Amino acid sequence: MRPIVVAPGLSASEGALELIPIPLAIARCIAGRLVWEVANRPFALAALEGEAGLADAALAFLRSGETRLERDWQAGAAVERRHYRVVFSRMVHRSEPTCMVSFVDQTAEVRTEDTLRREMATDSLTGLPNRGGFTDSLEAMIAQGACRWAVLMIDLERFSRFNACLGSLAGDELLITVARRIKGALRMRDVLARTGGDEFGVLLSIDQESQEADQVARRIRDVLSTPFRLSDYEIRISCAIGIAFGDESVEDAEDVIRHAQVAMKKSKSSKVAEAYHIHSLDSAREEFAMETALRRAIENDQLSLVFQPICNLATGRVSGFEALSRWTDESGRRHDPARFIQVAEESGLIVPLGRWALDTATRTLAQWDARFGNQGQGVTVAVNLSAIQLQRDNIPQAVRHALDAADLPGERLKLELTESAIIADPDRVTRVLMGLKELGASIAMDDFGTGFSNLASLQRLPIDILKIDRSFVTGLLQDRDKVAIVRAILSLAQALGMETVAEGIEALDVGQTLAALGCNYGQGYAYARPLDAEAAYAFLVERNS
Repeated sequence: MRPIVVAPGLSASEGALELIPIPLAIARCIAGRLVWEVANRPFALAALEGEAGLADAALAFLRSGETRLERDWQAGAAVERRHYRVVFSRMVHRSEPTCMVSFVDQTAEVRTEDTLRREMATDSLTGLPNRGGFTDSLEAMIAQGACRWAVLMIDLERFSRFNACLGSLAGDELLITVARRIKGALRMRDVLARTGGDEFGVLLSIDQESQEADQVARRIRDVLSTPFRLSDYEIRISCAIGIAFGDESVEDAEDVIRHAQVAMKKSKSSKVAEAYHIHSLDSAREEFAMETALRRAIENDQLSLVFQPICNLATGRVSGFEALSRWTDESGRRHDPARFIQVAEESGLIVPLGRWALDTATRTLAQWDARFGNQGQGVTVAVNLSAIQLQRDNIPQAVRHALDAADLPGERLKLELTESAIIADPDRVTRVLMGLKELGASIAMDDFGTGFSNLASLQRLPIDILKIDRSFVTGLLQDRDKVAIVRAILSLAQALGMETVAEGIEALDVGQTLAALGCNYGQGYAYARPLDAEAAYAFLVERNS
């Protein structure tokens, strides 16, 4: 119902309203209809008189009995929309219900706020939504009650290394190019965001089948597999992709993102896109609980070392021991070493754990020397080093500290590392190993034959010992191929002037065969299981006395 407008004649009240710079009008309810009794020039210029719904709002206020009401009001089309704070104030001592309606223009403030909100939700480098903007889009999807959708989390592998080698500007250029390629692999309605330094998120609307998310993941992998050219470099990018599916039952956006990140973590190991499953989060929570308990165990010195003898295959005497970490928590539960060491590597706890193992192993060896006398001077102890330790810790410094604290020469210590640790960063590993050799320590390559070593790396690196992996030793007497492989490894070691140790010897006749083939040392259940420090000392005394 359109209001009745009284044609203004310049009355005293009208003259007073003209002195007010903001839009203002007086409205009266006459016979159930709203009449704009008088209005000032700003009101007319803003064309508020014919604003849809304004008369109804004023009429509703007059009928409500309230004396004052404030509310936000938008006027005009989308492009030229104005934002007001409108105040309805009842005027008393009038024969008919009357109110004053005033408007405070807040358009500049609203537009500034919208601009700031967009900037806060946008990644300044790529122009994509950031983590906050991505969450907003996901919350909007949830609010719409969409039937089926998916979130993909994408992590660029080795980006930090590229950034460190090429510089931050080249790293930024690489991120911008990656963003463009991923965007090109998506549909128009899909949302791409940069959610972290080298992490991207994708919000997909699923039309029919869940396989649509797998297809998008494959397209992303395909576009990123093409080499990137930056300056004089050709860079190949690989990525881990985690997928989490959602529907109208989802309420928390952060839960879905977290689920996709859990799947992304699994993808880093499997090298394929992984979808989230309910048990995945349970496993992640279990690992986090283990990390917390392991940190406490390291701080409170609740771990222990066991020692597996390494015997001379020709004489049967003990030449050394391999130190292995063990953990029994406060409740008496024994944790699988492979599991808690993996958690330690992923969390960074491998650095304090590794230093503890070095200190404890050398200290134990010094205590054996004090008890055993000079006869024990030739026995060594071997300690494992992980790839993460080599990257994050100053290994030569840690070894020097352990040797000095135990008053042992470097020749009594052997350090074992895997082929994968060596090839991860050959230049850094070479510098570290050279530093260890200066201390007199011996270097052993563990699990030889299962990785990707080549003759060039073996010749260049200061490696003293090759440890033949147990997979070649188990079933040796029944498999001619394994005999041939072991014979080749022994010939290679002899040519390079290296000693050899066979792992996993579970029968004495296997040890005798290896000795006949030319292997120097062996360890396994055929000689002894891993022993605690006291039992290991007793074994040493028995064998070497």
